[in-house]
Amino acid sequence: MRRGLMALKGYAGRVLRIDLSKGRIWEEPIEEDAAIRFIGGRGFVAKILCEEVPAGVDPLGPENELIFMAGPFAGTPIPNSGRHQVGCKSPLTGILAHSDCGGTWGQELKRSGYDGIIISGRSERPVYLWIEDGGAELRDSDHWGLDAYEATDAILKETDQGAKVACIGPAGEKLVKFASILHDGRHARMAARAGVGAVMGSKRLKAIAVRGSGEVEVHDPEGLQRSIREAAQDIVRGCEGLSKNGTANIIQSCELAGDLPIKNWQLGRWEEGAERISGGTMSRTILTGRFYCARCIVGCGRVVRVEDQRFGAVEGGGPEYESLGALGSLCLVDDLNAIAKANELCNRYGMDTISTGSAIAFAIEAFERGLITKEDTGGVALEWGDWRTLIEMVRMIGERRGVGELLGEGVRAAARRLGRGSEEFSMHVKGLECPMHDPRAYASLALGYATSNRGACHMEAFSHVIERGLAIPDLGYPARLDPSSFQGKGEMVAKMQNLMALFDSLPACKFLVFGKVGPARLSEWFGYVTGRVVSKEELLLAGERIFNLERLYNVRCGISRKGDWLPLRILADKRADRWESTSLPHLGEMLSDYYRFRGWTIEGIPTEEKVKELGLEGFVRNPGATWGSPKADKAD
Repeated sequence: MRRGLMALKGYAGRVLRIDLSKGRIWEEPIEEDAAIRFIGGRGFVAKILCEEVPAGVDPLGPENELIFMAGPFAGTPIPNSGRHQVGCKSPLTGILAHSDCGGTWGQELKRSGYDGIIISGRSERPVYLWIEDGGAELRDSDHWGLDAYEATDAILKETDQGAKVACIGPAGEKLVKFASILHDGRHARMAARAGVGAVMGSKRLKAIAVRGSGEVEVHDPEGLQRSIREAAQDIVRGCEGLSKNGTANIIQSCELAGDLPIKNWQLGRWEEGAERISGGTMSRTILTGRFYCARCIVGCGRVVRVEDQRFGAVEGGGPEYESLGALGSLCLVDDLNAIAKANELCNRYGMDTISTGSAIAFAIEAFERGLITKEDTGGVALEWGDWRTLIEMVRMIGERRGVGELLGEGVRAAARRLGRGSEEFSMHVKGLECPMHDPRAYASLALGYATSNRGACHMEAFSHVIERGLAIPDLGYPARLDPSSFQGKGEMVAKMQNLMALFDSLPACKFLVFGKVGPARLSEWFGYVTGRVVSKEELLLAGERIFNLERLYNVRCGISRKGDWLPLRILADKRADRWESTSLPHLGEMLSDYYRFRGWTIEGIPTEEKVKELGLEGFVRNPGATWGSPKADKAD
């Protein structure tokens, strides 16, 4: 279904524009050149932010834009293509935010006739957006104050039970800086990271409900199906563990490798605790089923049911690896029922579980050191391993109550306010709380965290999968790399960041790499879908262009080498309880190698030559700031 002017298939060819301040809705066509150069999804988010959102904009002000973008693969038969991106300037980090989300919402958007939605302004009253087969309207929302599950159910009754809903909860309304956007109701697929839900709340937009009956037209359906059949067996085989036990399948292996963060990143061993919260334990105890994102052939989504008289029933989407790490090992909580409850509360409030768990672990350590008291917590003693602490703190953050007001700003802001050495155990990069993989186990993670364009992120490079043993011959990595070595990691991380930017823009689930889906297969599928034959090198160049464009935006916001750094605890503490040694990352050496390979200056700024090579000259508004100085672009 192509209603725009573009000749490429796979695209709807148009985006929907919403100005909430004026209550205005209109459509714009997508330029074919933009589709070729920036693909879709994450690439479109970066392009729009660079063109339309100045660096000096208040992230929670009406001038910031909230961008939902699918890509050419969404809505097609390509396996595991049920994804989309949500982007903005982040209220948590003050730089570019992009949040990848699975589920069915992105496919439904494409079927309704749009590749994306760009939202600006701020409504005078709470509203939600209803889109149905190319028609769109803003409706008054009586759902303000409802949690995300309740609001989703109510909006489905008002619109269409077959619709797909993206919705914020009370945390987004109250501008918790790491608020997320819930998709697909109780199956709970989240656009979670960097505070996209807070931006949605600042605009007084409660939800976007979408219903579409169209089909996404592809250029060569037979060729595409043939290629999918060739790839399917490898995908299913490579993702067998994910199908069986979900992403939690790796909890115990991560603990064994020293990759699982424990007690706010202080410890290196937690063997019995890891077993109690593992995917296998979940499957044996509280699992009732699994669910699939659109076009998925893996089914890593967990459906759980808990009956516990301590806090009532839990039913719906269960915790994944990151949530089990953040709400579990990071806080020393090995009570799976309690973690499932805390996870459900995060879904209902609409909060990123990684940032929430990180904030709670930070608070427990601060309480232990006397920096937070019972007066701050409403009489609650914050203790490691205590399920009561976990659940009450989730509630306090989601409601911005008591110490939750402080923690809802994120650990960087909380540490700045508390002071007294708390910065040393605030675990973030560029303001984004660290995900649940430890760079002391895999050297490339250190570099990936430091240089990720949205702050600490293991998925922007996903490079540690090569150090764990995955071969990606298309990139020149036919075998496992030594996880403790720093040599060659700059080039590897850069190459993987380019590839992952491509996955996020097409879009496709990154777990496909476990099924031998690499640049060659992606370029083949792109040709079958769009009708434009491109080489894997051309697609990887688009990924490089997208990553560099994001960096250019962040340079305007003041990012340079000084921001490409890691928490002190990761750089200085080997964790004495490890039964085998783990290496501290030599970040300075790896950064210099990385910048050289990228074609950036020693300060981490894309050079004029690199900008021209990638055709990004038009996005450079202040050459002096971009090419010569790490200072923010105040001209914006």
